[in-house]
Amino acid sequence: MPQASRDIQRRIKSVKSTKKITKAMELVSAAKMRKAVSKVLASRAYSDLVWDTVLHLVKKVEANKHPFFMSPKKVSKVVVVLISTNRGLCGSFNTQLVNKVLESIRIHHPETTSTDIITCGTKGRDEIRRYKVNLIADFRKEDITNDSEDIRPIAHMITKDFLAKRYDKVFLAYTDFMSSLKQAPHVKQLLPIVPEIDARLGHITHEKGQGEKINVESFSEFIFEPGRHDVLDAFLPRLLEVQIYQSVLESEASEHSARMFAMRNATDAASDMIDELTLAYNQARQAGITGEIAEIAAGSAALE
Repeated sequence: MPQASRDIQRRIKSVKSTKKITKAMELVSAAKMRKAVSKVLASRAYSDLVWDTVLHLVKKVEANKHPFFMSPKKVSKVVVVLISTNRGLCGSFNTQLVNKVLESIRIHHPETTSTDIITCGTKGRDEIRRYKVNLIADFRKEDITNDSEDIRPIAHMITKDFLAKRYDKVFLAYTDFMSSLKQAPHVKQLLPIVPEIDARLGHITHEKGQGEKINVESFSEFIFEPGRHDVLDAFLPRLLEVQIYQSVLESEASEHSARMFAMRNATDAASDMIDELTLAYNQARQAGITGEIAEIAAGSAALE
């Protein structure tokens, strides 16, 4: 067999092995995505309602009643919490998120003197280091976030720094799971809490049986017990934990969905490559056979 045919055979064998790996990773990602989506749907209604309630509360409470409601007169320093992934092979998932953060900084705070980044996820950390942005902290991200306690150190850090007036605004960057086919990078303002902030983290339709969305605008007033200051001090930090936890769940569902489709595309590309290599192998084999027949015919003619 000619050397060219043997090389093509080795390439076909290698691509077939790669195709098996990508197919297996696609199936694993699909299973993880189903679990992640179920967790997102289970907590999203609560997260939306709590956030809507607080946004309505801001309209009823004077801004000077709590530091979380006080908007700065001048924004001089902001911090962005970046939720990314620990693993790759999910297309441009992390690159799009980092680009969204940088674009948001350029558009909304072009004159800001300083912007700090807090990362949660190794891929986002590695990606953000390529740019001239101040990375001040990197928190360990679990592959599967089971409880809000996993993100409590992040919430504690940004709450402490904001109350100490180290930052004028706090943002949260994550990938919003809209559907298994679409995930959108999103930057959300966490602090200070103002009524203009968009209230919804996710965009997937709630399944039947989860209850109708409660209209918090129908609440005429709030009664604080034991006192307004005590309630807000206890409630608002927990609100931040819920929002960060929900954003991590949204990001995980988006990650597994993006990886599933990336591996599916890789499997399809491997199939196309196998077909092309098989055609090239058959052509090379046919050319070799034709050459051998020509040599036999020439030898036979020479003997005659």
